[in-house]
Amino acid sequence: PADAGDAGRQDEVVWRMSRQPTLGHVLLDIQAGKSFQTAEVLARPDELGVLKVSAVTWSEFQPNEAKSLVDAYEPEASHRVCRGDLLISRANTKEFVGAVVLVERDYPFRLLSDKTLRLVIDEERAAKEYLLFALRAPKARQHIEHYATGTSDSMRNIAQGVIASIPIDLPSLDEQLRVATRLKAQLAEVETARQAAQVQVRESRLLRRKIIDDAFDGFPENQPIAEVAKLQSGYAFKSEDFKTSGIRLLRNTNILPGRVYWDDAVCLDEAEAARYSSYLLEEGDVLISLDRPLISSGIKVARVGAADVPSLLLQRVGRFLLKPEKIDGDFLHAFLQSSLFIEAITGHDQSLGVPHISPGQVESVKMPLVPLDEQRRIVARLRARLAEADVVAQAASAQLADIERLPQR
Repeated sequence: PADAGDAGRQDEVVWRMSRQPTLGHVLLDIQAGKSFQTAEVLARPDELGVLKVSAVTWSEFQPNEAKSLVDAYEPEASHRVCRGDLLISRANTKEFVGAVVLVERDYPFRLLSDKTLRLVIDEERAAKEYLLFALRAPKARQHIEHYATGTSDSMRNIAQGVIASIPIDLPSLDEQLRVATRLKAQLAEVETARQAAQVQVRESRLLRRKIIDDAFDGFPENQPIAEVAKLQSGYAFKSEDFKTSGIRLLRNTNILPGRVYWDDAVCLDEAEAARYSSYLLEEGDVLISLDRPLISSGIKVARVGAADVPSLLLQRVGRFLLKPEKIDGDFLHAFLQSSLFIEAITGHDQSLGVPHISPGQVESVKMPLVPLDEQRRIVARLRARLAEADVVAQAASAQLADIERLPQR
């Protein structure tokens, strides 16, 4: 009897699986585009362009994500993107393969590629507006990601048979339209909230910069940095000497705004490292990236912590050798994050057009210099205000993360 019960339950599972509708139940055809020869430039809106895989993701259809054609070509009507097209990406990363969009107007200058497919639906049985969401549901995504082929997450593929077998819930047409209408309204509200949360995150980041700028407001920029600190550039260690263990080398890529991190660290043999003791970092050292693109687009300065030593300074990173009777390290670190400093460096960057910032350029920037006691009072007030700003920023980021999870929920 126990065996009979188990067999009965297995039969029920098989029966339920056979009753599970799939996309194939409402699919009339899958139309593929063509593999066109394209240039490595985006097509103008009034120029024939072949859709890139980035045209079909989890947002709305992106018609600007298209490459221009190399040769003159009169496309077939089925290759043009039209209003009402339900498009699916057959090739992309694991996250985006099988992504679907519903095109809301005609795009006569946009062509389907061989990686973008049009789903032709039996509209007496299914509403495209509903399928847009059904194909994004967890059940459908699990199927797509499970059967996607490819040896790398950077590019996965799904066959037409996999697409046709995607499991979907298929209520009546009226119920589909009701669900689609409700979801569209809810997701519009989520998008409004997401955009507002993004503004809050940006403003919270700007708040930090404003607090730092306010700390130096009203003080004359009366001394070049060279008067209080000398900038030592790292040593050009040879990459063939790099090891996986030993004394770590602090590279430009190991600096994030405000801190050092050691992902993907490279090392120098301890015996070899002993020859370069003048480049050994000490706890409390103030560092700056000397890489021009990063220094002009972000604040790449950091302090060396106890967990960051021992380590050696590599080229394209600078370490400030402070005159302790004139400058407090925290005061200098704060100034390096201010608009005064960043704008001064950006000016050098734009005028010289060189790939890196030189120590001399950094040392020539003028900064406000006040007595050490006043520097420390400024730093103490600044630290308290920045801690409050960090609380605001963390709350804004957490709120945005919650909102971004809402669509899938």
